[in-house]
Amino acid sequence: MSQPPSLRARPRSRFPLLRVVVTAVLLLGAATGGTAAAGAPPEGAPLFWVDPDTAAARQAAEWRAAGRLDDARLIDRIADRPQAVWFSDDGPGAVVRSRLAAAAMAGRTPVFVAYFIPGRDCGSYSSGGARDAAHYRQWIDDFASGLGTSPAYVIVEPDAVAHMVAGCPGAEAAERHELLAHAVQRLKSRPDTKVYLDAGNAGWITDEQRLVTPLRSAGIAEADGFALNVSNFRTDEESAKYGHRLADALGGGKHFVIDSSRNGNGPYEGTEGEAWCNPPGRALGTPPTADTGDPAIDAYLWIKRPGESDGTCRGGPKAGQWWPEYALGLAERAREGGAVAEPGVVAGTAPVAGTDPAPVAGTGGTVGQAGRQT
Repeated sequence: MSQPPSLRARPRSRFPLLRVVVTAVLLLGAATGGTAAAGAPPEGAPLFWVDPDTAAARQAAEWRAAGRLDDARLIDRIADRPQAVWFSDDGPGAVVRSRLAAAAMAGRTPVFVAYFIPGRDCGSYSSGGARDAAHYRQWIDDFASGLGTSPAYVIVEPDAVAHMVAGCPGAEAAERHELLAHAVQRLKSRPDTKVYLDAGNAGWITDEQRLVTPLRSAGIAEADGFALNVSNFRTDEESAKYGHRLADALGGGKHFVIDSSRNGNGPYEGTEGEAWCNPPGRALGTPPTADTGDPAIDAYLWIKRPGESDGTCRGGPKAGQWWPEYALGLAERAREGGAVAEPGVVAGTAPVAGTDPAPVAGTGGTVGQAGRQT
């Protein structure tokens, strides 16, 4: 599982001006030929915060210092993109508060993930979470207290609802749904927080009707919407179609967000190993943006941090730990012309006005293996 990284400053590039100039040229090329660049986000839409001290950022700096410039530039494709901050341990409030303050100073909106439900991950790679219901209520109240009045997106408990539908030994559905509803209510009590309750992915609970009653019990009515494909690999197109069907099944009107962090090549179709756990041949997907072209899709987000392991499968480290070789592969396979650094996002600086990252992959699941099934 991913642990909240520290806030110490990310080492800057040895050639920051050159890097920004090159980035701007690449974006101009993407906008004028080959891959079509996304336009500026709709008026009032957020620009998401780039954490300056991710494992990817530190890796890029280390390789740059060691002279591995080509590899460093590839990892920049991850480091220079907005990614979610996961909260999976006790005492989240102070860290939420500090991350929110850092994002506010940059004029950006952070994306947070609450991941502490009792019986988390049903005892699998990312097991853990709160001791009991009382512990969880205290935890989510602390989380909410850190949000304040600045804008934030919060993804609530990846896999928690879908696991109950699929079967989660030892977890009691009524209690889990009540805790999720409490989380949604507490998070939505903050004036500028958008809340998305996780709803699995298009390849897991394929009959979306099975999710309707559980999501309603878990507080979807008070949430801004639901999240799909967290830590998974389903394409944007498949996830969008599934999301529209689920929104209709819920009565219409609910929006959703899609995790596009690693879906550039879609899901793994091989027969060896579990398709959700560090599958080979995957690629970075559509960069985070609120300019989705679909009024029901609020954003494409990198909720899973690319390069963090799904678990100890296929030679990977523990769930949520940085795996540079896997990260490098994701970046190498991203479609040429799209996976370029966002202009001006060096150590958390503001973007060049009127620009937005170009898509990495044309089609369109952090912790550990959230979103793992199929």
